[in-house]
Amino acid sequence: MNTRALLESQGRLEALKSGGRLEAAKRAIEAGHPFVEQLGLDIPDTLDALDMSLGQLEAAGTPLTQLEAIVRLVTRPPMVVENGAVSLIPLPDEFGADIDIKIKRNEHWIGSVGRVEFINHSMTWGGTAWVVGEEADGRHLLVVTNRHVAKIVARRNARGEGVFMRSPFTMVRYGARVDFNEEVGALPSDERPAEILRFTYLADDASADVAIGRIEKPAGFAVAPLPLVDTDAETDEIVAVIGYPAFDSRNDRTEMEKYFKGLYDVKRFAPGKMMPVAPGTVLSHDCTTLGGNSGSPILSLDRNKVVGLHFAGAYGIANSAVRASTLRDLLSGNRPTQVLVEASLEQEVADGFHDPNHFIGRNGYDPNFLSKKVDFPKLPDGLFNLASPTDALAGRPHELRYTHFGLLYDVDRRSPVVTVVNIDGEKAIKIKRKKPDKWFFDRRIPVEAQLGKGDFPGDLDRGHMVRREDPNWGDDRPVAQLANDDTFHYTNASPQHSSLNQNRSTWQGLENHILDSTKTHAFRATVFTGPLFDDDEDPFLDGVGINLPLQYWKVVVMDALQDDGSLRLHATAYLLSQGQAIQKYLQDRRESEAVEGFAFGEYKTFQVSVAFLEELSGFDFGLLRDADPLAALADELELPDSRPQFVEITGADSLVL
Repeated sequence: MNTRALLESQGRLEALKSGGRLEAAKRAIEAGHPFVEQLGLDIPDTLDALDMSLGQLEAAGTPLTQLEAIVRLVTRPPMVVENGAVSLIPLPDEFGADIDIKIKRNEHWIGSVGRVEFINHSMTWGGTAWVVGEEADGRHLLVVTNRHVAKIVARRNARGEGVFMRSPFTMVRYGARVDFNEEVGALPSDERPAEILRFTYLADDASADVAIGRIEKPAGFAVAPLPLVDTDAETDEIVAVIGYPAFDSRNDRTEMEKYFKGLYDVKRFAPGKMMPVAPGTVLSHDCTTLGGNSGSPILSLDRNKVVGLHFAGAYGIANSAVRASTLRDLLSGNRPTQVLVEASLEQEVADGFHDPNHFIGRNGYDPNFLSKKVDFPKLPDGLFNLASPTDALAGRPHELRYTHFGLLYDVDRRSPVVTVVNIDGEKAIKIKRKKPDKWFFDRRIPVEAQLGKGDFPGDLDRGHMVRREDPNWGDDRPVAQLANDDTFHYTNASPQHSSLNQNRSTWQGLENHILDSTKTHAFRATVFTGPLFDDDEDPFLDGVGINLPLQYWKVVVMDALQDDGSLRLHATAYLLSQGQAIQKYLQDRRESEAVEGFAFGEYKTFQVSVAFLEELSGFDFGLLRDADPLAALADELELPDSRPQFVEITGADSLVL
């Protein structure tokens, strides 16, 4: 049973605990009452939910999901905001005789709270944001909302920023803005929008539910940062939530209608009180919220400052908030770092270590393997911090040499940058894979710069860059076995999602076709492979401390026999991608007609021109550009120079060779 269902069931059934109705509820469940199906739960799980408290859930490490909730069914009206003013509703004596004065004294902050609206997304809007600070340049403001709101359109990168994602259907980039109006009775012409230029901070999943965005200071209207309290909120402190409650089926419909009377999606001012506060615990309050209030400020009506950032709640129990002190730390640059550990990870086979002496006699990649010399591609200056192995050769200072292959490794990214293998199909020897796999660290470079088994949690595979079978050839079996074993070094591994790494119809299918061709025709081939890094687009693995590459490239070089009996180089390039790189290329060149019809939502293999791969990677493949049949075909078809040359690979028949 998932956490959201568990919390919803508790929230809805908690009310039954009064007046002896809990036992009646249990009997109704056991009798198969239809309301169980309405909750979307099965009977055993629902009974378990009734017997488990929220405290037990939290102690078990179950994370709270994003819910907004009505906590008290009376005395907590969400007041409508119109023309920047609160439409007052009488409140009970517990708020004090001067509550109306306190509310009016805080009205000037209302204009600094806005609705988070999405650009190019199927969801029109998804939460609340408010101005929390001003940047030193005097031209930009900072707005804050929840991580779970920002993550609808943005992804966290290595720097902890939120990078706008692309639609999986159209590949058009998402965006977001904050409309500081959206009050009852407002017309479209009354909107006060400010585009979120970027998210300067997007929390990882183990940190406080916070995202901070940057906007330009509006020219046509004024907004000011809401101040944060100096000390944490106190129990029973009178507060109010300002935000945009939306119709929310997770709350009781009848009770919701009593408060909202069918009017949703507009700015509301909801007074309430802080619930018991203990040091080190999540702030709780009883202000009325619904879905859409995510990211709302919780304003102290006595101190005229913000005590917290609303992020979650459970119907009939409590709403939760991030403390103002946490927000202050984030604004000052004190960013939390979390290490996510897969508790159930079991090391079936411990990682091994190979000292430099183990590699004596390894010749690495042979650039003279084909009819013309083919070197490693030239890499752009300053982009990589390449490892320097202890046994480096003169003229090859960064190559890690193995049997029939070599590679260049980035110690900062903890990843191979380029791998290259010589394949001799005529001398191929089949080596059976041993299970389970045992992987090794290569001590010719710092061990701490290499990923280990614990750095590939969940669905991540240790993806071979040089495929296990490719270097398995030679004059005798021991050489082929040594080549096979050399591929199981972490320097040759890149984290790949299992569905990507094991998809035989795409990447692995291409590798099989290449290898089978070299065996069938006794071909020799040289194959370059590597990740296509994009620090802005690639998601960040918090527990590992690296980016997860989303795209990979491959260049296959062979000798082609000419009519006169001579040999010439033949080079084809490939890209494993969801289409991000191609779409980005087209958008940067304003190829709008191509963008509108671009619809890639799954990993596919494309054959691309070597020249196009050079543009994407920044590498220089030298003479291989002129050995590319796809580029020649593009010239023959007179394709526009602004369009990249690429062909989706659906089978061997779609290859341009």
